Amino acid sequence: MRIYGLEEHMATADVIEAWKRQDPQLTEPMMRWAVGSDVTPALLDLDDGRLTAMDDAGIDTAVLSLTTPGLQNLAAAEAVALQRPTNDAIAAAVRRHPERLQGFATLAMPAPAAAATELRRAVTELGLNGALVPARSGDRTVDAPAFWDVYEAAAHLRAPVYLHPRAPVPVVGQAYYSGFDEPVNSLLATGAFGWHYDAGLTVLRMIVSGLFDRFPDLQVILGHWGEVVLFYLDRIAALDRVTRLQRPVAEYFRSNIFITPGGISSHKYLRWSLETVGAERLMYASDYPFNRERDGSARRFLDTAPLSDAEREGIAFRTWEKLVAGIRR
Repeated sequence: MRIYGLEEHMATADVIEAWKRQDPQLTEPMMRWAVGSDVTPALLDLDDGRLTAMDDAGIDTAVLSLTTPGLQNLAAAEAVALQRPTNDAIAAAVRRHPERLQGFATLAMPAPAAAATELRRAVTELGLNGALVPARSGDRTVDAPAFWDVYEAAAHLRAPVYLHPRAPVPVVGQAYYSGFDEPVNSLLATGAFGWHYDAGLTVLRMIVSGLFDRFPDLQVILGHWGEVVLFYLDRIAALDRVTRLQRPVAEYFRSNIFITPGGISSHKYLRWSLETVGAERLMYASDYPFNRERDGSARRFLDTAPLSDAEREGIAFRTWEKLVAGIRR
């Protein structure tokens, strides 16, 4: 059984230098981890070290993506200048290891028209399989109409968009996720809870905005078992009474949104997701290198999951391969 990992992060030296220029004190928590920790070498390694880690995890093919915040904390001109060489680097790694690596495009969301153009190039010329987009660009969440050029391009290409969390804006961090020592503040705001809530709210805003009614072919992937929101759909249904959407909010999760574990290897969450959206909306992701599966743990998670053989194969590889086969090149 082939296993694809869909949230497998990387970085380039040029992007890291741009992040350091933008945030010299590394005030955003993700910068401290991606730029100044033992994770950094793993992000930069697109060859032997990464392949060895994949073998250890039991992952056959990793879909590379620039780690958060992507290019979204940069000025528009700098983001535009970096998106093309970043995607070229991802594509070059895929060419070196075509059976082991695939890629999501990096987009300069601060310049949406340029990002849409680059998405088309990355998919049709470089062979990348959609894009990974952090949930906020600057101080705006990416549901805003200003970003819809990107989603129109993705829908036309039938190329998925992986929506990834980003640390909340500083005022939110100060109000809700401060008052403790480090690293408690940072983890509370990001991987422990805050950025999952933020990304889940962003996908709800996408739905409520009418984005999927306007672009019904658009497919979004959410990691971390749906970024909290999947577990609250019964309550969220209250929105159905006050929106003017074509369908109930929960229905968009069964037609336009895929879910991955994003490194949370929980059969409890898997069972809830199966009941809520169905196995056909689930795929696998390990969140490398921030989460590191070892000794075949990725494969073991699926092998021991409460799934039929057909469901297990769908989550491991068939659903992703079908989605990729539908991309318009």
